[in-house]
Amino acid sequence: MRHWWLVLAVSVLVSTTGCASGISTWIVQTRNHQGDIALEHGNSADASIAYQLALRVNPANAHARAGLVGVQARIAEALFTASRFEDAVKALNVANHYAPGDARIEALRAQIEQAEVKRDIVVSNYPSYREASSGLRRSFVLLRTQAQDIATTLHRFDYTYDSSELTHAIQQSYQLNSQVTRLTDRLIQYRQLVDSGVPENADTAITPPASLLPLP
Repeated sequence: MRHWWLVLAVSVLVSTTGCASGISTWIVQTRNHQGDIALEHGNSADASIAYQLALRVNPANAHARAGLVGVQARIAEALFTASRFEDAVKALNVANHYAPGDARIEALRAQIEQAEVKRDIVVSNYPSYREASSGLRRSFVLLRTQAQDIATTLHRFDYTYDSSELTHAIQQSYQLNSQVTRLTDRLIQYRQLVDSGVPENADTAITPPASLLPLP
């Protein structure tokens, strides 16, 4: 049904305009509209395809060029944050084909290239940095749970008026503070390993030191 509608629309344009330029204009406008709608729905991949199809018909179309540059930058940024550097550069190359020298694209490309160099240095210094980083992130996510537990305890006091809830909140707060201190020490150690490398025959595990903070 959709194919039939497209054929009919093209036939109408041919009969009314009598020239290929009208068909080309209609195709470009349709593809641009499809790209805009895809972007509104957060579908960068389909938007990219639509704008590229418009540019195949009219490589000079300003709307399609601007749309493609924007969407390819968005795709590249998402790939960059996922550490998929090579795929991010490929996404930028698509935009560069139609908009060479675009400042936004070139700036993002330079940022990715710098990150690649820094990544190679970090990998050579500390090959297991990813595992250590993942462990730290999980630990900091748990801090939010601990903080929420304290807030829940305080909320219970708001309707029980039982000061033992406040005592419990204080104990929870001490524990949270102790955990923050341990994680800060782990972060410092992690940065040292990333910057300076792992000494030969050294234990690379990042372990939390004992806390010196008193508990109630």
